[in-house]
Amino acid sequence: MSSSNTERALPEVLVSMPQMGVSVAEGTVAVWHKRAGDWVQKDEIICEISTDKIDTDVPSPATGRVAELLVAEDETVPVGTPLARIATDAAPGEAHPDEQDAATAGAAAADAGAAGQATPDAGAGQGGARRVYSPVVQRIAAEHGIDLTTVAGTGRGGRVRKQDVLAVLATRDAAEPHDREPPAPPVRADAEPAAPGRDRTEPLSRMRRAIAEHMTRSLRTAAHCTTIVEADFSRVEQERKRLRSSPLPIVARAVIDALERHPALNATLEGELLTRHRNINLGIAVSLGERGLIVPVIHRAQELSVEGLAQRIRDLARQAREDGLTPDDVRGGTFTITSPGSYGAIISTPIINQPQVAILDLEAIVKRPVVVADSDGNDAIAVRPIAHLCLSWDHRALDGALAAQFLETVRGRLEREA
Repeated sequence: MSSSNTERALPEVLVSMPQMGVSVAEGTVAVWHKRAGDWVQKDEIICEISTDKIDTDVPSPATGRVAELLVAEDETVPVGTPLARIATDAAPGEAHPDEQDAATAGAAAADAGAAGQATPDAGAGQGGARRVYSPVVQRIAAEHGIDLTTVAGTGRGGRVRKQDVLAVLATRDAAEPHDREPPAPPVRADAEPAAPGRDRTEPLSRMRRAIAEHMTRSLRTAAHCTTIVEADFSRVEQERKRLRSSPLPIVARAVIDALERHPALNATLEGELLTRHRNINLGIAVSLGERGLIVPVIHRAQELSVEGLAQRIRDLARQAREDGLTPDDVRGGTFTITSPGSYGAIISTPIINQPQVAILDLEAIVKRPVVVADSDGNDAIAVRPIAHLCLSWDHRALDGALAAQFLETVRGRLEREA
């Protein structure tokens, strides 16, 4: 869009598409709450954005007048793309004649959503207007069989937001008996027999493209090494039964204790700048099935007990699968735990979650014969629940001895103090 010399001279602040998790590379402007020429206060919501993982509001970074909207509703753009310009030297009600062209163009961009990526419904919304739904709203409704024409929208102009669909889902679930059998999982498309002689080629989803970019960049950037130890999970199994939880929060607490003892692993490396973090912000990888994965973050995890970690992990996993995470939930991680063992994996080499310097992989707990010492100090064969702990670490930031010491601390916590 063209700008006059007067416009360029105006002090201004850009509103940009925010980063919402390491595997989110782009977002869609769902709805603009302001138009070109409108006055906006700092932290006032200027638009709503949608990704495959998160829906969120975008606040204005400054007080001023909206000089120009640069992206249309329902347009998808990469993270960091400027969405709007805020003229910070303007005053409420003040006119800038030289910006009339930009204001007109911005209004046209905001009203162009009907031709964008979201799907308009043939039914009428408020005032008889056709309703337009964001990609996230459409997906949640399709997964849960919700008729969007029956959902009352709380967004601007009656637009149906993700929160509206989740509210309908929560109300429906609350009204259903809790002792019923859970619905059978949908049949995966790749589980169906393929037609003879026919292959299917399709582009990667936005989420898969973002994951691919992040993982490839990590392998190019970090000097990956992996160190593996075996741990006896006998005490963990006893504690898990007491807590009625998975082993993950117990392992998480052991990792936190080890990070406090070995702070070099609670760090991020960006270029040649290594930052050791005071707080332990623990990322927990959550699988979203064939859609991909996301890593919500437990901030200040060192302040939580095992019980507190168990509850926080459950809450974040549920929010991730219900598309209820906020941008703050997926930012600022300093160390990550992933647990493919819950799906039966026994040894893996995880890829470091950049810019962190290490990631721990919790594998399946398997009963194995091991050599133990009896009460007299004699060797004997016993069956114990054993799991591998696989640590991938960045050789640019630390060395193998420290990685092994860290794992030995984790193992000691699990075997003797779980």
